[in-house]
Amino acid sequence: MNTQKTSQNALEEIKVSLKLKLAALWASLMFLYIYVDYFHLFMPGTLQDMLAGKVFVFDITQGFLLAALASMTIPALMIFLSVALPAKVNRFTNIIVATIYIPYTLFNLAGEAWMHMLFGAVVEVVLLCLIISYAWKWPRTQLSALTEN
Repeated sequence: MNTQKTSQNALEEIKVSLKLKLAALWASLMFLYIYVDYFHLFMPGTLQDMLAGKVFVFDITQGFLLAALASMTIPALMIFLSVALPAKVNRFTNIIVATIYIPYTLFNLAGEAWMHMLFGAVVEVVLLCLIISYAWKWPRTQLSALTEN
């Protein structure tokens, strides 16, 4: 066998920064969240309820829509913040925001939850747990000034 040929054809493993991984997880969460909401529009009665000014038990008001947008602005901004924030703040922010969004995600299952909503919530919670896990295990560096003493 020619082992030299095998090693020449091996794929290179490219190291991806932790910040980029976190941003990709937040982007995945946002895409999934949007699609679950979009598919919810196809559920019988949803459009009629919306036209009647109701979402679940809530009246559709300017305040409701502002709150809904604000609640999704945070994970949308986390895509950028995961890349831009310094490590210490980044780690803390990712852990806190992802932890808060787990019950928020599960609250969206209140009322009539179809299989697509359950599936979406499970995947969203897995993504949020991955965010927490990656941020929790943030690599540390040794400070040479501290190790010399």
